[in-house]
Amino acid sequence: MHDELGAPTPPTQKGREKRQRIIASAADLIFERGVAAVSLDDIREATGVSKSQLYHYFNDKSDLLHAVIECQRQRVLSNHLPTFEFLEDWDDLLRWRDMIVTHQAARSCRNGCPLGSLANGLAELDDVARDQLNEAFSSWGRVIADGLSRMVESGNLRADADPQELAVSVLASLQGGLLMAETARDTRSLEIALDAAIAHLKSFAP
Repeated sequence: MHDELGAPTPPTQKGREKRQRIIASAADLIFERGVAAVSLDDIREATGVSKSQLYHYFNDKSDLLHAVIECQRQRVLSNHLPTFEFLEDWDDLLRWRDMIVTHQAARSCRNGCPLGSLANGLAELDDVARDQLNEAFSSWGRVIADGLSRMVESGNLRADADPQELAVSVLASLQGGLLMAETARDTRSLEIALDAAIAHLKSFAP
């Protein structure tokens, strides 16, 4: 049995659940501190597993990081899919915008995007991770594009609107806004970026 990355997974349900708990804890820790600041010893301490147990499930830190990327991809998509899977009108997009801003404000703008922070830490160091993150962003973009395609079908966007290109512009605005909000510890940059993205979408309204 293999996971999404082609890596062997434990044969028992208990083993698979334990491996997943390690991945989830590592993802949380890395998101809070950053890739460079987290060691395998930190992860062992946070998860309460021994060194031998950790190496039973992962070959090395890179192997664990690749699993963390997939974990964060699934988390991000699960947060955004409910909006775009059933996207109908502009009010849905405004609620999505408010959800993101509220979430960042609740965190006092500490840390930005889980995938973005991994990309900043790994893209120039690990080609496998970079390819994985590129696919993660692409899958996120496809979720947004599918939602925008539904808006074209419902008549809220003109037929000449390109959902794929518009999805890239929305995602790029979101990433830039999250980074600036994290740096400033204030949501205003994020609000401006998302408002601009939605205004650009509205320029394609009938």
